[in-house]
Amino acid sequence: MSVVLYDYWRSSASCRVRIALALKGIAYQRVPVDLLSGAQRDAEHLARNPQGLVPVLETDGLRLTQSLAILEYLEETRPEPPLLPQDAKARAHVRALALAVACEIHPISNLGVLARVGDLAGPGARAAWNRDNIARGLETIERLLDHPGFTGRFCYGDQPGMADCVLIPQLYNASRWGVEFQHLSRVDAVLAACSALEAFQVATPEKARQQEVCTSAI
Repeated sequence: MSVVLYDYWRSSASCRVRIALALKGIAYQRVPVDLLSGAQRDAEHLARNPQGLVPVLETDGLRLTQSLAILEYLEETRPEPPLLPQDAKARAHVRALALAVACEIHPISNLGVLARVGDLAGPGARAAWNRDNIARGLETIERLLDHPGFTGRFCYGDQPGMADCVLIPQLYNASRWGVEFQHLSRVDAVLAACSALEAFQVATPEKARQQEVCTSAI
């Protein structure tokens, strides 16, 4: 049964899923949903996800939403290679790292929130809000990475996992908004380790955008 991912090239939540699919070697078809044009609010997409969000993953006869729920499903149904360590305490820590990004940093940096901030206080406030939110959030992640399972490469141990799938797209957003994080040595080390892996390289927003351009030109 085919796997279909409905996503937007610059959506960090979508990028999380693209990374996980690549890490697990799962082939899939991408169907772009243009958030800037409002395609997520079209009836066709709302039928897939009543929240009007991306990503949506169709697999195993199911239609899955919410990126972390998708990652958990992939881990439970395609356990190799694992996104979570075997030890229960370690799994809890990895999930906490992922949630610190997905539930604390990302939600108040999404398009809807930034648009509202801009409406209330102007475009300058929108940029300041986002840079401050991302900077403070990454400083917290740096402290959370100070744990026995951090070996100087990935968020936990010596192979990438769920937390890395979530952190790396957030670092793309940080760079896009001009947020410096190179002084955060652990965060910067995770970026270096992940950037060297093909699974992260093929899932980048630039690669996704390039794929869309090439497909539209055919």
